[in-house]
Amino acid sequence: EEEDNKKKKKKKMPKGPFASSVGVGRAEPEWASLNEVTGLCGRDEMRLSGETTEAPMVPSEATMSGECGTVDVPDDGGFDLLIVGAGLSGAVIAERCSKELNMTSLIVEKRNHIGGNCYDFVGNEGIRCSKYGAHLFHTKFQRVWEYVQNFSEWMPFDHRVKGRVEDQNKELKLVPIPPTRETVNALFNANVNTDEEMQKWYDEQRVVPKSVDGQPRNGEEAALSRVGPLLYEAVFKHYTKKQWDKYPEELDASVLLRLPCRVTTDDRYFSDPWQALPRRGYTRIFENMLFNDKNIQIRLNCDFFELKKANALPKHKLVVFTGQIDAYYASLGMPKLEYRSLEFENTYMEDPEDGYFQEAMVVNYPSSSVPFTRIVEYKHTPNQPSERPLPRGTLIAKEYSTDVGEPYYPVPNPENRSLYEKYAALAAKEKGVCFVGRLASYKYFNMDQAILNALEMYDNMKENGTLEPKRRPEDFGPVDGPK
Repeated sequence: EEEDNKKKKKKKMPKGPFASSVGVGRAEPEWASLNEVTGLCGRDEMRLSGETTEAPMVPSEATMSGECGTVDVPDDGGFDLLIVGAGLSGAVIAERCSKELNMTSLIVEKRNHIGGNCYDFVGNEGIRCSKYGAHLFHTKFQRVWEYVQNFSEWMPFDHRVKGRVEDQNKELKLVPIPPTRETVNALFNANVNTDEEMQKWYDEQRVVPKSVDGQPRNGEEAALSRVGPLLYEAVFKHYTKKQWDKYPEELDASVLLRLPCRVTTDDRYFSDPWQALPRRGYTRIFENMLFNDKNIQIRLNCDFFELKKANALPKHKLVVFTGQIDAYYASLGMPKLEYRSLEFENTYMEDPEDGYFQEAMVVNYPSSSVPFTRIVEYKHTPNQPSERPLPRGTLIAKEYSTDVGEPYYPVPNPENRSLYEKYAALAAKEKGVCFVGRLASYKYFNMDQAILNALEMYDNMKENGTLEPKRRPEDFGPVDGPK
């Protein structure tokens, strides 16, 4: 009977949002103390000027018009920059070139909002959520952290992910992802209690690749060399298949070579020194960057290619293209680059027990028994609107990986790399066009990497007049990729 009671207690969800003794959205004290964001910081200019709403602003009719006939074209030869895409890369370049060089920009965006995939909003029920999946800001680049504080207030947030994973008896257990000591103990009865014991467990599990040089030749060999067969089967194998529609052995070793191997009790998803959420959402960052700047004009619902074909683009000196590089050259009839996308199944639950559906903001489902990869519950985040009390209900988003829809993740394999190099060679010769960002580089960038890449390209513009990167995309370090 005592054992049954223990099981019932384990299944009972904690009340309220995912939290620790440090606060909502924070890790346990030992690990929360590593986050150098210790409290509310940064500057929200719109808030300071009297704007009280925490939802995105409604753009003007001209901005939403879908055409460029009403833009105020500068007299001195047109816009300095015609920026295609209102995501991070385009916004940073427009903002920097305006503030420091007094350059003019027209941003054209095919969607009906600014912010690219970072766009978030407050739904009818009063919950702040993301249109294109959860975004978690984290960085090791001090320059990026100092830069983003100019456009938002920020609050500390230690992203922690749980996974609903089958143990050896096929029972579902809620465990930390990436795996920690708690994970292997719950799933495999490993009885690991110290960092040294965890390291020993990994050492005994790992499978050295059979190649002559000992290097993994594909994703499966990479995963087995990092975490061993038990964690590979339970956590990574089928999750990878769901994300990429390919088993690990069909993917480059690089995809799984960076699987995190924690030996401590640190259950944070990221280890960067600055981890935070924008107090009033990501869209507010873009509003502060782009709105109320006399040098920047924006036109939403505008398809660059259609406007170009109709000869309806205003006069400009340089195109900054942040879209898919293969789309730019579609008329050449070359093969398309391969991307993975995401579909979201959003459900509003009117009356969940204790007001929440699940134990954490993000719960991953690595097994093949369900088709979705994870469920996100936005109500857990501490940057929910404070204008009114949160509703009793909650919004959940099931995520499905697909090969149709908005491009999210480049598919890393030799065929795609070879094809991209052909596109890159064409882009290098393209006069009057600069290709910027993850879609143009066929390389997944974390938010901070996209910002740093754009800042460094701006540096080149300032120093020698050319908008060119200072480092190769692969030199920015590891990326989160599909979560």
